[in-house]
Amino acid sequence: MALLKKIKVLIVDDSILFRTTLQQKLSTDHTLQIVGTAVDPVDAMDKIKALRPDVLTLDVEMPKMNGIEFLKRLIPKNPIPVVVVTSLPMNALDAMHAGAVDFVRKPAVNSPNDLASFVRELSSKIKVASNAHVSAGQPVRKPVASGFPPALLQKANAANTILAIGASTGGTESILQVVKDLPANTPGIVIVQHIPPVFSNMYAQRLNNLCKMSAKEAEDGDRVERGKIIVGAGEYQLRLCRDAKGYYVRSQKGPRVNGHCPSVDVLFQSVAETAKKNAVGVILTGMGSDGAKGLLQMRQAGAYTIGQDKESCVVYGMPMVAYQLGAVAKQLPLDQIGGEMIRYLNSL
Repeated sequence: MALLKKIKVLIVDDSILFRTTLQQKLSTDHTLQIVGTAVDPVDAMDKIKALRPDVLTLDVEMPKMNGIEFLKRLIPKNPIPVVVVTSLPMNALDAMHAGAVDFVRKPAVNSPNDLASFVRELSSKIKVASNAHVSAGQPVRKPVASGFPPALLQKANAANTILAIGASTGGTESILQVVKDLPANTPGIVIVQHIPPVFSNMYAQRLNNLCKMSAKEAEDGDRVERGKIIVGAGEYQLRLCRDAKGYYVRSQKGPRVNGHCPSVDVLFQSVAETAKKNAVGVILTGMGSDGAKGLLQMRQAGAYTIGQDKESCVVYGMPMVAYQLGAVAKQLPLDQIGGEMIRYLNSL
């Protein structure tokens, strides 16, 4: 029987203690092979050429060159999967924008429980990253005129219309590309991206700064309104509800579903039950199957459903399972999804 090929990992971190600890802990996972360590990005460049790793783990706060600048130089010439390690939410989001596949929050100092949890999460994300599709250079952001109809028709602004988006690995940038150029009068959007607390709030702020719509992290009872994007908070399940005034969200602590909190399935199932045919569901890049069953429920309830295609996904997992279940009415490249949402709303 053929031996399973191990995933070759290069650890990049300026702390000798953290490098050594990480090397020791990750080496206990027999699917990983730590081929080397690097003390800074300059050292890493040489080690990448010599060792040919499958995945890099990368600290962001380092001397000589920070991790973000390193990613900007690395990915266009050598599109290797990178999992970033950082304690700062903004650094994580900047790293994703620069081409990292995923990020893990750095553990608290002198906390064995935090360290053990961190190593488990990092090990899991290294395995996902080893199968990720990393593009050389950042995707070109198409102007509104090339990808979108000129305007959102007034009839599309009905108060009972709702848009729901779910994503995981690679999703922070993919979601941004979908919603960035949506008109300011677009019906309300609810989003679940697998992301930890604090980081989810920073991500919502990033969307708010870059989009024509406003965006915020979900708080229990928030109204879903035209021109507003609500992002599920880390460690809180997000559900859509409705009363006499219209749609609102419940953002509450709860058990993980499919291993996630927030879970895309939880959101999509609530949209299927609450909005039925007056909804559009979109499932984007991500590992696993979270959201597939919920999207199927949305389609069965009469909603219009869209899935990201394999070629444009960082990880073609969640959209693939949804497509195979028959949950996806239309499968499209990432840069066409926003325009398709507007075209569909204009056709109502």
